[in-house]
Amino acid sequence: MCVLSKDDIRKLIVEKELIRGYVDLEVQLQPNGFDCTLQKVFRIKGDCKVDFDNSERKLAEVEEIVFENWVFLQKGVYRVRLNEVLKIPNDLIAIAKPRSTLARSGVSLITAVWDAGYEGRSEIGLVVHNESGIWLKRNARIVQLIFIKLCRGTESYKGIYLGENI
Repeated sequence: MCVLSKDDIRKLIVEKELIRGYVDLEVQLQPNGFDCTLQKVFRIKGDCKVDFDNSERKLAEVEEIVFENWVFLQKGVYRVRLNEVLKIPNDLIAIAKPRSTLARSGVSLITAVWDAGYEGRSEIGLVVHNESGIWLKRNARIVQLIFIKLCRGTESYKGIYLGENI
């Protein structure tokens, strides 16, 4: 396994559409990853169910928080949608970390692994721990994806989030 560099990521964006829907490629490309940006924010409402085989899975309902340019989020848990559409080949996975400004401001992200073969516009959890809340601007860079090359290709992701939000 190895982590892709800025040049590796750029090449996959150009040749394989690894990422599309970005705001500014040169700003978002980082030495060891790619910064994804904020498109929408949702308030989580209601309960959810998680089981072993997903036959009884029930996602929590959400309500979009409509905003023009800036949105203020009070302390709490939110779901946010990213602008970027990912198309991950079968020999890569991605993991995400919050940008350091969020961490230093009392905000964390809840993410999972982006599996080989996943394609979609992802949604992640955002937790505001800061008692004073946070202001976020549309298209703010909030999360850095790190792409990891697998030792060999694997089967494609086939879960319910394949093709989400595109």
